[in-house]
Amino acid sequence: MSTTDEHKRHAQQSYTIEVATISSSRYREKSDPRSPDDADDVSGAIIVDSLRKSGHVVRYTLLSDDADMIRHWFAKAMDADAIVTTGGTGLAPGDVTIEAIRPLLGKEMPGFGEIFRARSVAEIGYAAMLTRAIAGVVRGRAVFCMPGSPNAVRLGIEMITSEIGHVIEHARGRA
Repeated sequence: MSTTDEHKRHAQQSYTIEVATISSSRYREKSDPRSPDDADDVSGAIIVDSLRKSGHVVRYTLLSDDADMIRHWFAKAMDADAIVTTGGTGLAPGDVTIEAIRPLLGKEMPGFGEIFRARSVAEIGYAAMLTRAIAGVVRGRAVFCMPGSPNAVRLGIEMITSEIGHVIEHARGRA
């Protein structure tokens, strides 16, 4: 059995995961939804459904593309085992998720973005270079930030659900 398989075997089966969709336009329309369905949030629903099917406890929030709002939410989300965001990662001036969260990362996990972009090339071609997906660790919590399109979310959440226990245990220093 490989070391990776051994670590996965000893990881918990269920974690609490904080999920945020970051979209100014959706936030203006739906400001305080209880679920992705209430916000007409396809990408958020994909994430929440996938994590719940994997046995995790999931909390959902809709945020505006506002760095202060994102950091405030992030500070409150630190009671979770992991944090997952979608949206606000583009190149437009208003896309600030990466700028809000990257400085908080104690350690980055560049492999997440690298694999994300490499797998995206097959789907969207060289436009994958525009993709700003990051992951890392903040005080023992796994953090993942991915683009907001449903196809990007399907790819990212597949990667996340397959390794989340392993990543969390490493983040906690138990692996």
